[in-house]
Amino acid sequence: MTNQPKPYELAQVNIARLKFPLDSTELKDFVDGLDPVNAVADAADGFVWRLKSESGNATDVPVFGDEWLIVNMSVWRDTHALTAFMYQGQHRELLSRRHEWFERVQEAMTTLWWVDSGHRPTVAEAEKRLLHLREHGPTPEAFTLRQSFPPPA
Repeated sequence: MTNQPKPYELAQVNIARLKFPLDSTELKDFVDGLDPVNAVADAADGFVWRLKSESGNATDVPVFGDEWLIVNMSVWRDTHALTAFMYQGQHRELLSRRHEWFERVQEAMTTLWWVDSGHRPTVAEAEKRLLHLREHGPTPEAFTLRQSFPPPA
C-alpha cells in the first residue's frame, strides 16, 4: 500500500502595515530576522512553499496597492505544521515584537484556506480570501487558526 499524497494543502497569508520604512533603524531587527526565519520555515516539517521575489522574501511584493503593507504567504501540509513553526524559535521571538514594527489594526490581517495540492496561490487570490474573511467571518472559504475548517471532502 502506497502513501497517497493529500489532495489539499493549507495556504496562509498575513499582511502587516509598517510603522516605519523597511530601511529604517526602527525595523532593523525585523529585517535582519527575515532570512534566518525564512530558512527555518523552508526546512520545517510540513512546509511546502512560500511567496518570494528576487529579494528572497516578499517585502517588495505589492498587496492591496498600499506601499506600507507587506505580505507573507505560504503553503503548509496542515494547520498542525503551520502552528508548530509559528510558535517556536526565532519566529516566536519576532512575533512577540510585532507591535514595535507594525500598526495595530482592527480588521483581519491573516487568513487560511485550503488549496489543491500543488497549487501556489497568488497575491490577488490571497487578497480575495482576506476580504471574504473580513466580510463574512470564518468560513470554509477563508478561516483562522482559532476557527478552522477541515479540507473539502
